[in-house]
Amino acid sequence: MPDFLDKDDSLQMVLDARPEIFNHNLETVRRLTPSVRSRAQYDRSLAVLCKAKDRCGDTSYTKSGLMLGLGETESERFEAMADLRLAKCDILTLGQYLQPSLCHLPVAEYVTPGQFDEYGVKAREMGFLHVASGPMVRSSYHADEFQLPPKA
Repeated sequence: MPDFLDKDDSLQMVLDARPEIFNHNLETVRRLTPSVRSRAQYDRSLAVLCKAKDRCGDTSYTKSGLMLGLGETESERFEAMADLRLAKCDILTLGQYLQPSLCHLPVAEYVTPGQFDEYGVKAREMGFLHVASGPMVRSSYHADEFQLPPKA
């Protein structure tokens, strides 16, 4: 889902459809957002997730994803995860950034599978209800296998 440029009526149209899961990907850490997502704003993305949760309450889960390996530090990764929890995000995906073409940003780091496992453990400790964390994880990675209690 886009951030709707902070237009509440557009967000509300989606929420009125009562999605089981509302997804908006944060994509990267605060410091890198301007260079990775030129039209996005880190705090606006968090606000969209928070508004979705506030308006849907117990009827929808909120979900977001981060790409790792764009040059962020480990502490920035944890900060982004904490920010997502503060925005009431329920589900998190963590995957390796892969450069789609030479016109895109290069990979700054290949995160090891062991590191992804550690980030998954940390995310669960932070309170995410479901976490998919690994080099090949993408936003909808095995979404059909999420073990989540049904919503009202």
